[in-house]
Amino acid sequence: MSNEPDNNSLNAAEDMPFVAPCRTLELHAPFRWLRLGWRDLTRAPHLSLIYGLALMLLSLLISLFTWRYGTVALYIGLASGFMFVGPVLSVGLYSISRQLEEGRKPVLGYCIREGQHHLRELLVLGLILMVVLLVWARAATMMNVFMPMQANPGWQQMVPFFVIGSMVGAVFAGVVFAASAFSLPMIMDRKADAITAVITSANAVLRNKKPMLLWAGIIVLTVMLGFATFLIGFLILLPIIGHATWHAYKETIDASAWEKNSPAEEG
Repeated sequence: MSNEPDNNSLNAAEDMPFVAPCRTLELHAPFRWLRLGWRDLTRAPHLSLIYGLALMLLSLLISLFTWRYGTVALYIGLASGFMFVGPVLSVGLYSISRQLEEGRKPVLGYCIREGQHHLRELLVLGLILMVVLLVWARAATMMNVFMPMQANPGWQQMVPFFVIGSMVGAVFAGVVFAASAFSLPMIMDRKADAITAVITSANAVLRNKKPMLLWAGIIVLTVMLGFATFLIGFLILLPIIGHATWHAYKETIDASAWEKNSPAEEG
């Protein structure tokens, strides 16, 4: 038996791009994604709310750990909870939108199987984001060197601490957002590895700074509204964001060079 590599396979590997190209977005594109996300929620309310409930309970668990054990548990909870369980749950929302897009009635078992089939790449992505968050946590603790030494510092003395801390936090938040904006739906939609999906996501964010900055602001506002309603709002808000993210990916990323994950693989 010949040990020579197959030439067709080598050519296919050479032709495969390193990053999926992206389209140029209009500034108001995020509002269109929200409308489409709301439409998917109303078309599959029961399944969407099941995932919304799961994400709400996960948020509640992390909040309880934070309240009970403090800052260390906050970062551990965020890393292990959102970065590992969150992506799997989010794939369920993308799967619902995908099934609706294909003219099918969304089925819970279908969503679960899709999450299982992409579990390895989802965990790799989760690990990448977890490392970023843990470095972020370390950087946050180092910000204490800018804390004034006096017992009751005035706001003038606190300005450097808040400014530098906000700048460092913004950098890490931007990294996490850029890496995850489109990578999860791409992993679910195409035969792409986590690294390619992350690079594709970051490239698309950097090439569409203004609309993606608006999208990030909408997500932050959504989180704030969720906490303002004692997490109850997450039951509806997070599914809308999840469905909208799928439509954001489909509108922004041209992943046609990668083979599509077909329903036949779910069996």
